[in-house]
Parts: sequence; structure tokens; C-alpha cells
Amino acid sequence: MSGCGPLGIGGIGMEPAATEPRRPTVVTLGDSVPAGTGCDCTAFPELYAERQHAVSTNLAEAGLTSADVRAQLDDPEVRDTLRQADEVLLMVGANDVADLFTDPEAVTTAATEVRTNVRATVDAIQRIHPSTVIVLGYWNVVRDGEVGVSEYGETGVKASTETTDAINDALAEAAEDGGATYVSTGPAFHGPDGEKDPTALLVADGDHPDAAGHTAIAQLIPALQSGS
Repeated sequence: MSGCGPLGIGGIGMEPAATEPRRPTVVTLGDSVPAGTGCDCTAFPELYAERQHAVSTNLAEAGLTSADVRAQLDDPEVRDTLRQADEVLLMVGANDVADLFTDPEAVTTAATEVRTNVRATVDAIQRIHPSTVIVLGYWNVVRDGEVGVSEYGETGVKASTETTDAINDALAEAAEDGGATYVSTGPAFHGPDGEKDPTALLVADGDHPDAAGHTAIAQLIPALQSGS
């Protein structure tokens, strides 16, 4: 048929289909907090990734210690996942001390182990595939708010605060030594002066964030850097 125009047979002359730009990938490692345990809601790694127009791969699991997460990196599937990461979120250490937070000597030993394991984890991530690593601290490594006060009393609350500080110091030091970025979650839950009651940001167990808590954590994480 005459007058077919510029398309011709087989679509010759058609503009090539536009391809969507690759979305960055955020991989998360850690314990029950990044896993979203106890909250029938979207956990902060997914909220953060969505805000960054990124893909989230959340490998966090309830109950993991810093040694567990370090060991995860020996898994070929985990390593393959990390090779696709533009950014890695790492939040672990609370389970290392949750059962012994009232024993200062044991806490000191555990905090040293957390620092060693998290530093080794950060180093291993960078060997697998250089990427931005964000290490998140805790507002509390055990129960907090009204539940914490009720269950632990004044002495226990003081011990939980001191233990949380010890673990956060270990995490911050490991991050700095490994060239990662440390992010404190304390201000979101306790306010800038440390006096805020975090109960409204926690689920009924007083230990895990609720939807508002996860949103608060997600908003603390720095924007994903392009080309990371």
C-alpha cells in the first residue's frame, strides 16, 4: 500500500523506547528493630528507601547479635545482595546486652565485642562492594517509656540508660574507624535534651518502635548520596 509514511516495515524510523533510570538499592542488616518486629507497619528501612526513590532489601532478623550479623556476610546469597547495594543500613547490638544490662562488667565486655564485630562487618561490606554504610544507634537497648519504668524501676532504668550509652559509644567508634556514618536515634525518642517520654513512639512491649517510631527513625537517616 502506497503512502505508508516513515515507519515502514518493522517500525523502521520509530524512536527507541525510553529506558527508566536504575533505582539505587538500600540493603539493611540488623536485628528486630530494622526488621519491624512487633509493629504491624512499614519498617524504617522501607520508609527511608521509599523517600529516596530506592529499592529496599531488608535482611534484618529478630534476635540477631552483632556476631550473628558479622557471620551473615559469609553467606554467598547475602554477599550477592550486598554487591547490588548503593547504601547499607546497619543496626545491631541491643541483643548483645539485653539479658545482662544490669551487670556493668558484662556490659563493658559486650560493648567491646559489639565494637569489634560492627567494625569487622563494615570492613567486610566494603570489601564485598564499596558502598555508603550507615550505622544506627539505639534510643534504648531494652524496654523504655512507661513499660521500662514499670518493669525495671528507677535503678533498672538508670542501668538501661548507661548500657545504651555504652553500646552507642561502641557503635559510633566502630562506624568512625570503618569510615561509616553513625546516626543517633536518641533525639527522636527522647528529644534533644533527653527528657522526652518515648512511650508514644513504641509498641505495647515498650521495646520496639510503632509506626510513628519507624517514621521518626527514617527521617533521621541522611539522604542517599547519588553515585555512592
